[in-house]
Amino acid sequence: MNIARASIEKPILTWLVILGCLFGGLWGFASLGRLEDPAFTIKQAVIITSYPGASAEQVAREVSEPLESAIQKMGEVKTIKSINQPSSSIIEVEVKSIYDGEELPGIWTKLRAKVSDAARDLPSGVGEPRVNDGFGDVFGLYYAVTAPGYSDAEIYRLATWLRRELLAVEGVADVDLAGLPQEAIFIEPDLALLSTKNVPPQAVVGAVAQADSVAPAGSVDEGGHRTLIEAPDGSGTVSEISGLSIGVGGDILNLYDVAQVHRGRVEQPSMILRHNGQEAFSFGVAGLSTENIVEVGHRVDARLDVLFDEIPAGVELRPIYQQHVVVEEASNAFLINLAMSVAIVVAVLALFMGWRASIVVGATLLLTVVGTLFFMAIFAIEMERISLGALIIAMGMLVDNAIVVAEGMQIAMLGGQSSKQAADETAGKTQIPLLGATVIGIMAFAGIGLSPDATGEFMFSLFAVIGISLLLSWVLAITVTPLLGHYLFKRGTAGGAGAYDGPLFRAYAATLHAAIKARWLVVVALTGITVVCFAGFGQIKQQFFPNSNTPLFFVHYKLPQGSTVHETSRDLAVIEKWLAQRDEVVSYTTYAGQGATRFMLTYSAEKPNPSYGHMIIRTHDISTIPALSADLEHFGRENLSQGEFRTRRLVFGPGGGDPIEVRVSGSDPAILRDLGQQVIEVMEATSPDILDARTNWREPELVVRPIYATDRAQSAGISRDDVAGALRFATKGTEGGVYREGERLIPITVRLPREANSHLRDQPVWSETGKHFLPIEQVIDGLGYEVQNTLVHRRDRVETLTVGADIPSERTAAEVFATIRSAVEAIEVPAGYSLDWGGEYESSTEAQQSLGKQLPLSLLIMVLISVLLFNAIKQPVIIWLLVPMSVNGVALGLLGTGFPFTFTALLGLLSLSGMLIKNGIVLVEEIDIVRAEGVELREAIVTACVSRLRPVVLAAATTILGMLPLLSDAFFVSMAVTIMGGLAFASVLTLIAAPVFYYLFFARSEAKKIAKANINEDAVPA
Repeated sequence: MNIARASIEKPILTWLVILGCLFGGLWGFASLGRLEDPAFTIKQAVIITSYPGASAEQVAREVSEPLESAIQKMGEVKTIKSINQPSSSIIEVEVKSIYDGEELPGIWTKLRAKVSDAARDLPSGVGEPRVNDGFGDVFGLYYAVTAPGYSDAEIYRLATWLRRELLAVEGVADVDLAGLPQEAIFIEPDLALLSTKNVPPQAVVGAVAQADSVAPAGSVDEGGHRTLIEAPDGSGTVSEISGLSIGVGGDILNLYDVAQVHRGRVEQPSMILRHNGQEAFSFGVAGLSTENIVEVGHRVDARLDVLFDEIPAGVELRPIYQQHVVVEEASNAFLINLAMSVAIVVAVLALFMGWRASIVVGATLLLTVVGTLFFMAIFAIEMERISLGALIIAMGMLVDNAIVVAEGMQIAMLGGQSSKQAADETAGKTQIPLLGATVIGIMAFAGIGLSPDATGEFMFSLFAVIGISLLLSWVLAITVTPLLGHYLFKRGTAGGAGAYDGPLFRAYAATLHAAIKARWLVVVALTGITVVCFAGFGQIKQQFFPNSNTPLFFVHYKLPQGSTVHETSRDLAVIEKWLAQRDEVVSYTTYAGQGATRFMLTYSAEKPNPSYGHMIIRTHDISTIPALSADLEHFGRENLSQGEFRTRRLVFGPGGGDPIEVRVSGSDPAILRDLGQQVIEVMEATSPDILDARTNWREPELVVRPIYATDRAQSAGISRDDVAGALRFATKGTEGGVYREGERLIPITVRLPREANSHLRDQPVWSETGKHFLPIEQVIDGLGYEVQNTLVHRRDRVETLTVGADIPSERTAAEVFATIRSAVEAIEVPAGYSLDWGGEYESSTEAQQSLGKQLPLSLLIMVLISVLLFNAIKQPVIIWLLVPMSVNGVALGLLGTGFPFTFTALLGLLSLSGMLIKNGIVLVEEIDIVRAEGVELREAIVTACVSRLRPVVLAAATTILGMLPLLSDAFFVSMAVTIMGGLAFASVLTLIAAPVFYYLFFARSEAKKIAKANINEDAVPA
């Protein structure tokens, strides 16, 4: 029995489907997880290792190299990069894209084992390597806290209290604190007194090292009971520490006799954070991956409201970013867009097919959408930017199947058939072709859905949602649409007026007759138009992912390497004063020393560096950002010429790095720097669009190295470590222990008093052999000065220098890359050195290559389906000849609007190809059916195409109009223009091209058939 007929004869089953979609969709919408961006796995881990006192090159050679060699043995690793600085190694390990998130924990365990084994052979003095695999945690509820007038200790207690309270909120995974004041207990001995009394600095360090230590004291067993013994209480206050005793040569001295003890901030903190110009700290809240971030956000807001009465007066919590608010607004906007799309589709159908058909198709569309939400909830596909956009994209495509069935039923019933007969006939002819065309439309998106890289993971929900919705639309088209048509469509009489007698149909029929008559002229014209549009397509701006529509943008500021964090902070304060006078600015948060906490999945902070400054600026509206950013950049470059000042928009999608990047790799740092400078000069000479070209090795720094007088120093019993210790005591200070304040551990630092402005040459050094101080000049031959690289980058165990550059906001990276590529690649590179491209070119190339690996399978399935549908070759060839024409409207649309061809536009082009194939299948299948009835070729083509005019035009119109809500979405606007322009132009060409191609392919066989029939007639006796 035909499914469509059964849906009418057994309506209870169809009504169960309707109610299941309706109520299941309502449940799905209420229970679906909500995110801002789709979750994609950041397949990176970071290994941090300290090596105090080592230069950057020593760190690279003695720490990074052994660890990288061990890590390289893992077959799962794609890339190993390291940043080597004095005393510190940071290794980033990226896993191959073929491994998904479920496999990563096992890979990280294996990585830890490799690192632990390699760490045993590292030099003495190297700290234990720490592996951090929580690189992708997102703290989407991100706040700044200002507490003017409060002490650093009070601010710390406030921060830890907030963290403790918020961690107790249901659904919260972690709370990250940043920007807290860094304090220390400073002990500053008087060098003159130490020298007079022969008190070595190590005696002071030893006195405070155990001042507040925790040590076991055992237990006592008596009478069958155990009594624990605790160590004596330590020195719990600064005054108690200053009263500690020092034993020297049989004499007892109090610490305050020879030193000043005070509490204060460290001189060079790792970060200085301000919000709207006020000193602040930040806290970010991350939700559990299984939780709805909107609900978690509301719970956190509710908890903060309760805590508000307990927060001290003057303390203010100000949001920097609230992911749950953004997601909720996106969900509400989706409902509005959904309602608009459904209303547009219903209105178009009512205009061209009548109100009855519009209700039938509109109801089917609504059930398809809510049914899709039901299946999204079942398969745990969250509502986020991509999946919501996919629903809007699919909106116009979902009506295709229902339109074909409804239009066929309506025409058949007007011709006198009953609803059951009409459903039986219409579905019998179309359900298999429509299923094949639907699967082909889904497979057009399969390339991105099956891509294993970060871009494919980011866009997977697009494929999943479109696949679910299109398959569901086919099921509902052959079940619900016939039943609703049975209720609403009217039955006409067999002798009524023809369904295709209207002026539009007659005009189209006349056009087809003329086109078939002038078929070779039509082919030449179609070929010419397509060639011109392909040429025009090459003029379209190319872009990987578009700018975000979040009203945020960033400032990146970089002083010369070696600048202090305070100098960086002072420069950024100049920008803060300028921003405070701009009405379009809502808030600004300033970070000196490093970037912000990861508050968005697509945000990637810069590595810590005292000379780096960062700002997050929020505006009232996204439209004000370009002008504000341009003004700010002009002001910053003019007033902070000592540094590198640039602004950057927030970009959708995975990625990172500079838009233009060139990597040079080799063994000699001097040659790498020379090659990097050549690259910069060539790029700047080739294109005026290269801005702020720079290298990631930055400027070399001046290093002071005492020249150790071996003979004299060893005779005096003074080692190299003693010299280094004396200089450390005179500058940064020596850590002598910790001061416990609750759960907080504050370092105790012994150092030279800050007011003692003595030269390094004047420092005394303690001789353990002679038990007295010696001038450091007696054990060194002066101070040597040398220039060192303090930022040594490596990639896959090879020193690699990266040249990065920005571009003007009105230009795309692809445009600028095209102008400089040949010139840069013409640079002569010595043997053993290599030059490679990074940046957006590398990211987009990798994404397209990954997509390209999946496309052959998708295309093969699409071709096979088209061949199996017709059980022939000619018809599929006709249909696939239509695909190149999809570029025609795309080129005109993007060139006319000025939008770039982004990665999402590429998806639009693929989906457009699927739509054209689907239209072609419907058209060609109908021609075959009419010919099978014995109608002459030309007449069969015209009759079939006229009968399919309305479904094809309405499907295109509803799809195009369904894209209208996406024109205001920065992420999907290029895709919307691609589909709208391409489908509008290509549909018109399809209605002409498909019939003409069909006639050309079958005219000869038709002529042979007619000739054979005539011969047979002549052979029959009269």
